[in-house]
Amino acid sequence: MLLEADLHTHSIASGHAFSTIKEMAGHAAKRGLKMIAVTDHGLNMPGGPHEYYFSQIVSLPGRIEGVEVFKGVEANIIDMNGNLDMPVRLLEQLDLVLAGFHEGAGYQAGSVEQNTRAMIAAIQNPFVHIICHPGNPEFLVDIEKVVQAANTAGKALEINNNSFSFSRPGSAPRCSQMARLAARNGTLVAINSDAHSCFMVGNFDRALEVATEAGIQPGQVLNTSLELVRGYLLALRQRLKKIS
Repeated sequence: MLLEADLHTHSIASGHAFSTIKEMAGHAAKRGLKMIAVTDHGLNMPGGPHEYYFSQIVSLPGRIEGVEVFKGVEANIIDMNGNLDMPVRLLEQLDLVLAGFHEGAGYQAGSVEQNTRAMIAAIQNPFVHIICHPGNPEFLVDIEKVVQAANTAGKALEINNNSFSFSRPGSAPRCSQMARLAARNGTLVAINSDAHSCFMVGNFDRALEVATEAGIQPGQVLNTSLELVRGYLLALRQRLKKIS
């Protein structure tokens, strides 16, 4: 399974990452990627960017170092209603919105039922495109209900490569469970690096292995083609216009 895009990366603007956007794009080009999404952390993340950053990132070129660059955010789910730590006026400007839980960023981990309710509400948030690292054991959810909700909403769940290394220890079993359920239900997934340095851009090896073992087909993986990415986002934007 070949991936053409990495839809979850962080630049130095995230505060705890180490590379510029130009460096991220340059290494993406070296790895043969056609697209990256720069998804720096949302406003509540300690050390993260100010909202001015998201106002200005849209002015960057759409192509850097020969790679198409989406401007996005990894927003924080802040309550059980699926609200995010980003104002709508900023979300509307961005190409891609990831949403997930992070410690100390506005949502206090609750029971499995409460966490599940919050994540499903975020799936149903019309501004959210991808739910990031839903297997995080610090915020336990009912994986089966989350996969079903994503399938119903036509939203993508992330298999995050970093979740199999030093980030979010203990994620692997839950990520594997999610992958198996996604394969069975035909749920869309995105396989991403969650790179916090240019050297990790396009590093999907472990996540790809889990997806393959689970039986996920290439057509279910959002970032196997730029056409699939663009078509998916266009459909969600059109749905949002109808709502508003």
